[in-house]
Amino acid sequence: MAKGEMNRQDQQQQDLEIKERLGHIKNKILVMSGKGGVGKSSVAAYLSVALAKKGYRVGLMDVDLHGPSIPHILGLKGNIGPGSTDGKARPVKYIQNMDVISIEPLLGENKDAATIWRGPLKIGVIRQFIADVEWSDLDYMIIDSPPGTGDEPLTVAQTIPDAKAVIVTTPQEISLADVRKSINFCRQVKMEILGLVENMSGLECPHCGKMIDIFKTRGGMLTAKKEGLRLLGTLPFEPEVVSMGDMGNMGLLDNGKILITQEFSKIVDGIIKFTNIETTTIPEPKKKVPIIKKRSEDSKILVVPISEGKLSSHFGHCKQLAFIEIQHGKIAKTEMLAPPAHEPGVLPRWLNEQGADIVIAAGMGERAQQLLKENGIDVIIGAPMDSPESLTNQYLSGTLVTGANVCDH
Repeated sequence: MAKGEMNRQDQQQQDLEIKERLGHIKNKILVMSGKGGVGKSSVAAYLSVALAKKGYRVGLMDVDLHGPSIPHILGLKGNIGPGSTDGKARPVKYIQNMDVISIEPLLGENKDAATIWRGPLKIGVIRQFIADVEWSDLDYMIIDSPPGTGDEPLTVAQTIPDAKAVIVTTPQEISLADVRKSINFCRQVKMEILGLVENMSGLECPHCGKMIDIFKTRGGMLTAKKEGLRLLGTLPFEPEVVSMGDMGNMGLLDNGKILITQEFSKIVDGIIKFTNIETTTIPEPKKKVPIIKKRSEDSKILVVPISEGKLSSHFGHCKQLAFIEIQHGKIAKTEMLAPPAHEPGVLPRWLNEQGADIVIAAGMGERAQQLLKENGIDVIIGAPMDSPESLTNQYLSGTLVTGANVCDH
């Protein structure tokens, strides 16, 4: 009894220390993933550096017990973990405005040895590590969390209750299944989700500049729409990230000509924008069919029925549909899909499942328009017979002129 009481007192004292340590940090962002190998630590490192280069005061904390890779990614050597004369751990300066600390030194000198720790010990180590770090005033603290939804991320979430989550995934279904678990995890612990980042979403061909879909496409966007979350951005696979990461070189962010840097800049701008907005409720997924989707201001999917490369006059009977992904007011990707068999009500539901936001058509019956709107899809009728890209650009620029409804019935 006395021992248990002492443990509770120790924990309460530790809670007070943590609150004091983190009380002068404006924004805490937990970078997490449902599984390993999706680039979570790289996103955490690049996000920290990018924010610091924009003039924000940033701290990067690596609490990934089973794979603390932040020191390697940043090229930091020596002791960047706990250990100082007054019992307080102080982060090391990486660049101006950015300090870093890692749990790696606690794992022993042999970095290749397997760390086998039971749950209670891991919880205690993470809490003690967070409590012992002496941070200065910060605008952002980025926390590289262990992957999954087990004891480690739960401990971080409970220890830093005002943290917000950025969830990293890749486009293939096995990763998306795990990211859905991470989303549900955040909702259960009442942690606000800033948004999803889809990593390795495609490879830009060095010869023609076209995107090669290595994995499944649009998985991150569809998951974000279904769950009512923001898609902060999609990062292409960039071989230079791997080679520079192995060298501990973060110079990639200085090259504004490559696609991944441009996309990452959009993610950072989005996080800066959304951390200035106080969200009091966590969006829950819609459970009724049809689903009325929560639209993102920065991303939409526009659908155009196609015949011989131009707008088809027969929406319900066309053989191809152009799915045009719009990111930040520009065309990001165009994909041609064959619609399902023509049966009443099937096409609107299918378009909803594919994440469609808007349909541009030459004409359409009133019943079809009603079904699309019930599925959360806006309809533009009477569009000219132009290419899908041209119609999309006209829509984006506000110059799309529509005429009479050329109904296909």
